[in-house]
Amino acid sequence: MTDKGLTDGPECANLCLEIYAIPPIRPKKANGWGTGWHKKKRSETERPRLRGLHWRCMIPTLAWTPEGVRFIDQTRLPLEESYVLATTYQQVADVIVTMVVRGAPAIGVSAAYGIALGALGTKAATAEEFAPEFDAICACLAATRPTAVNLFWAIDRMKRLFANLLVSGATLAPIKERILAEAHAMYAEDIAACKTMGAFGGALLPDEGGVLTHCNAGALATCGYGTALGVIRSAVEQGKRIQVFADETRPFLQGARLTAWELMADGIPTTVICDNMAASIMRAGRIQAVVVGADRIAANGDVANKIGTYNVAILAKEHGIPFYVAAPWSTIDLATATGEAIPIEERPAVEVTHHGGKQLTPNGVGICNPAFDVTPAKYVTAIITERGVLRAPYAESLQELQLAAR
Repeated sequence: MTDKGLTDGPECANLCLEIYAIPPIRPKKANGWGTGWHKKKRSETERPRLRGLHWRCMIPTLAWTPEGVRFIDQTRLPLEESYVLATTYQQVADVIVTMVVRGAPAIGVSAAYGIALGALGTKAATAEEFAPEFDAICACLAATRPTAVNLFWAIDRMKRLFANLLVSGATLAPIKERILAEAHAMYAEDIAACKTMGAFGGALLPDEGGVLTHCNAGALATCGYGTALGVIRSAVEQGKRIQVFADETRPFLQGARLTAWELMADGIPTTVICDNMAASIMRAGRIQAVVVGADRIAANGDVANKIGTYNVAILAKEHGIPFYVAAPWSTIDLATATGEAIPIEERPAVEVTHHGGKQLTPNGVGICNPAFDVTPAKYVTAIITERGVLRAPYAESLQELQLAAR
């Protein structure tokens, strides 16, 4: 990459990381996908004033480097901290499909960087010649995971940018620069949104008590800080004494592996429970609030999130516990009327039949493995976004906040 301005990503990323005092990434040289593995192991309307704690070990989920996009491999956590370098948009697509990177906001920004890689790697000589290739790049990335609307939000944003640049008569070199700059902007916006919604949501949590979360909606699911875990981090920054209960979240164990790992790194008290223990813990009075993330929120407030979220919402309602959903505005899908219209991804059967490389089920048994479920809006106490906290009826509050932002 020799075009001026195309290799300034790490500096941009490091500026973003300063928002929450993380040591900047120093990219390592790699020669491509096969040699891109780097392993390193180590033993409501006003935002509240924060104390600005220094997080000890909040490693960014992804970062732009001169060689490509560097991802922490979430399939190997928590026992091994490994990285993979994607140098083409096809490799970014594979990283998304195989869940090396996961979480709706992180998937969206990853796709944006994938499009940037595709633009930088094109052999086209003109913008017009690149146009059909651009469409193919977007189609490849859009086919990775169907439920997380942030993926399509990011791709559509890139499509609008490219269309406007074509109409303006821009040549290919500045188009490449603008596409990469747009991906950098999405990265920075995601961290800023997490910090803002964290402040809004942190004010809703109790001064002291247990908070249950499901799956991983933390720094690992975003570009940093997190949505649901950002709310918890903000509450701790505000001086609240929070004990986190993390559902293990079968079958991929995002709660047991990822949520526990990053909260322990921050010194936030965390207890992992099996998914079927939540009701008992609630009945014992140990949970004062539930906060989860989201992969898509319909216009009526129905929430698609990791499978098992619906169970938790019903249990919270039964026990009189507030159930909060934290998500950036890019997760809101006002074009989808209700949760019934949200596509639900079916993951490979091997995620259920095997664990740690060992088979757990009889040969030939039927497997059902939906990655997400839909929680009806009636179970949601509030939706926390960077624009503010929304309450029911969500069909009205979502539209009102959308209009207010124009």
